[in-house]
Order: sequence, then structure tokens, then C-alpha cells
Amino acid sequence: MKSSSLPDPIRRTLDWVHERNHSEPIFIQAVEEVLHSLGPVLDAFPQVEDNGILERICEPERQLIFHIVWQDDEGRVRVNRGFRIKFNSALGPYKGGLRFHPTVNLGVIKFLGFEQIFKNSLTGLSIGGAKGGSDFDPKGKSDGEVMRFCQAFMTELYRHIGPSEDVPAGDIGVGGREIGYLFGQYKRLTRRYDLGVITGKDTAWGGSLVRREATGFGAVYFLEEMLKQRGEDLQDKVAIVSGSGNVALYAIRKLMDLGARVVACSDSGGVVHEPGGLDWEQLREVKEIERGRLQTYAERRPKARFKEGDPGTIWSLPCDVALPCATQNELNGEQAAELLENGCIAVSEGANMPSTPEAVELFLERGILFGPGKAANAGGVAVSALEMQQNAAWASWTFAEVDRKLKETMADIHGTCRHYADKYSRDGNYVDGANIGGFLRVAQAMISHGLL
Repeated sequence: MKSSSLPDPIRRTLDWVHERNHSEPIFIQAVEEVLHSLGPVLDAFPQVEDNGILERICEPERQLIFHIVWQDDEGRVRVNRGFRIKFNSALGPYKGGLRFHPTVNLGVIKFLGFEQIFKNSLTGLSIGGAKGGSDFDPKGKSDGEVMRFCQAFMTELYRHIGPSEDVPAGDIGVGGREIGYLFGQYKRLTRRYDLGVITGKDTAWGGSLVRREATGFGAVYFLEEMLKQRGEDLQDKVAIVSGSGNVALYAIRKLMDLGARVVACSDSGGVVHEPGGLDWEQLREVKEIERGRLQTYAERRPKARFKEGDPGTIWSLPCDVALPCATQNELNGEQAAELLENGCIAVSEGANMPSTPEAVELFLERGILFGPGKAANAGGVAVSALEMQQNAAWASWTFAEVDRKLKETMADIHGTCRHYADKYSRDGNYVDGANIGGFLRVAQAMISHGLL
């Protein structure tokens, strides 16, 4: 929607956000994507404007920036920057992951935290939105270096988190190893064994089964729900999945479980293509156990080919369904056009905002099934909340039980998106449905709590 055609309250809010955050384009992109959907609800809910909800929801409640000082294996002192953006607590304690990656900066964390508000709302669970992280790169670091960094990071963060205040989790660069070191330092500093202070833990000490698989599984469950709307399923569908981290790996596994043939995935070094279908066990061995590169996988598979260079070349491969599971803005308009020309009928976002506005616009124009990240990749935070529930009750649920709850949650999220899309969106798309459904629940809570 062009700015000139937006309702005045939305246009004024966008101008205000641009002025206050002009050096953070990715955060502004995330705000625009949500606010452009909200015009139809302003007439139905005038109290949104009366209570200043649009401005309030675009401004974080707390912003923490701190330095992390640690020592590498050679004894050199290193300094990184850390963040925790506590965006909105209207629905419950702040909840959102920690990202350790060299691209992390304030704008990236604000974008992720803003997205987390609506993602968490769509789950129907009592969790607010937050995000955090650091420009530390765990790639190539020893276990000792990662441990010392995590301990230094938690030494700065520990006084600002807690089971009923703010519950971090993992994200890019933060897996079970990092979560363990972070929790250990929290336990040391507080002298408390608060299992619910962080999620993504190992199942040996309070973690939930299915947490590792949850985001990837959830993106496929959402895709499955979308396909059902057109009387289709994943059986014999050709799929491509960008990335090869945790989300991508388990999206690949669930796609295969449901009968799809996954022919390609990527990492920062390039794209592996195996027309007969990837071998999930060998892929997992290389990426998850050896922490290796896709080129190594290709070398072990006679029929696999590795194309070194731009991982974006994956979008030129023919497919029926595509899951962008790597990082933000990885799929642009030109690549989206190529993807559609090669037969793609559905896209489910496993990463946070991986499709640029131009790509999203093209998907909506062509009428393909498009599941936006705040809905399609909500499975990770949903199971994180289930982990919190298990910790609070000192209970442990079976894999099948958690997986069933995850699948039900993704079906509920799909239903919410469809309901609000059909009610408020002119073309009934999932983007508007997710934005409006996520927004209204938070807005109603904010109005109930008064001016805070």
C-alpha cells in the first residue's frame, strides 16, 4: 500500500518511526510491513487510536546495550557488544531468543523484537515480545572461547531476566552448547536453579523434547495447513529449503516425513543440489554433529552437486514449495519471480522476514500460498513456552505429546490468520491475517492495562 493511501493515524505513526529510527532500515521495514495491514481495523476499533497504541507498540519498553569483555585462547582481550530489547510485555513476561552473529546490531535486534510481539501473540500463549544477542561470532571458536564469552555475556544480562520477567532462548549462533553455558553462569551468579529463566535447554536438565525441531517442524505444519485449503498435501512435492542450520535441517526432515522430496539447501558457502533428494541423516551428521560445511556433504554424495558462491542461487531451482530458513531479506523480488516461473506454488517462511517487500508483493499478486514468518515460524517460541510450562510444574512430556501440541498450535495460528484475513483483508492473504490477528490481541491487553 502506498503511503499516500494509508489512513492518517498509520501515516503519522510511520513518519514518527522514520524520524526516530532513521538509521535502522530493517526495523523500519518490519514496522511498515505490520502497519500497512492495520488500516481496516482502525474504524472497527477506535480505541486503538484513542490510546496511542500504534506509537506505543512501535517503541520498546526497555533497551539494554552493554559491552562483553572476554579472553580468547591466545590470551587476547576481546570486546563485543550485547543487546536485550524488551519490546512489549502486555501479554506476559518478555520472551525471545538471543542471536550471536557478526551482523547483529541495534536495528537488527529491534526488528526481531518487534516481530516477536506478534509472533508470540499468535501462539495464544501468555508471552510478551523481546530479542537479544551480540555481534560475537561463534563460528570457528573453541568450546573454551564460547564458554568464556557466554559467561561474560550472562554476567551483564543476569540481573535483567527471570522466569516471570524475561525469558531468553536460542536463535542463530545460540544452540544447546551456548544455552548450557549461559544457564550455568546465571546459576553461579544468582545461586538459584531457576529452570524457567531460559529455554532451549538440553533435555537432560530441564529442556523440552521437540524444542530443537520446533521451528522447522512448525513451518512445515503451517505449510501443510495452507495446502489443505486448496485440497493438496506434501506427498511427492519437490521442495527447496534455504539454510542448513537448526531450522532448515528440521524443516527438511519434516518435509521428508510428509512425503516431499527435498532437493536443495544452502549455507554461506553456496548451494547443494541433489535431484533425487537429500539424505537427511548424512546432512545432519555433517551440519549438526561435525559442524561442517555443505561442500563436505556434497563430496560424500555421488549425485549431489555443490555450487559455490551466492546461496541465493537456490531460488533458481525448480520446485513446488520453498522454505526460506536462513536469514532476513535473503529472497528478493527478482529471485521471487524466478522461483514462481519455475513452478513454485507455496512459500512458508522459516526465518524471520526472509522475503523482501518486493518478493512478498509478488507472491501476493500471483496469489500463491505465502506463510509470513511471524506465523509460519512461531513453532519455536510455542515449544519454548511449553518448556516453561514443564519447568514450572517440574514435569517432562513425551516427544509425541509435545509434537501434538506443536501441530495443534500451528493449526490454531493458521486458523487465526485465515479468520482475520477473511474478515479484514480485501484479498484474504496470510500477511494481513497474521498482522491483524497478532496486533489485536496485544492492543486489547495494552488498552486494559492503561497508559504504561
